[in-house]
Amino acid sequence: MPPADNTAALAEATRQRSERARRDAEKSISAAQRAGNCSSFAGIAKAAGVSRSWLYTQPDLVAAIRQLQGRQPASERTGAQPATSASILRRLEAALARNKQLRAENNDLTGRLETAYGEIRRLRSHGPS
Repeated sequence: MPPADNTAALAEATRQRSERARRDAEKSISAAQRAGNCSSFAGIAKAAGVSRSWLYTQPDLVAAIRQLQGRQPASERTGAQPATSASILRRLEAALARNKQLRAENNDLTGRLETAYGEIRRLRSHGPS
């Protein structure tokens, strides 16, 4: 018997979950407005039980939170923004530190592998007991 096609049920569950997330986020924003809070994206996301990354994919909710925070998105800033020199330097330093760590791990693992191969060779040369 072929497996049951539950595609429609999965799609409906996804739609309901999305609607619930939106409704909860809108409620959290409204509650922050009523309380007069200057809430952050993280605060709204936590209160609504949604992820910040999901919240940022909802342009109208982003606009509402920014309005709540008292700042309007700059209209001239569209698309990718160039990184600052300090930011690039920090990223480079982090990458260099990670490379150094990986190199040390690689050397350690190479040493262990050489030891294991030596042990295998020793055991094979003695033959079965």
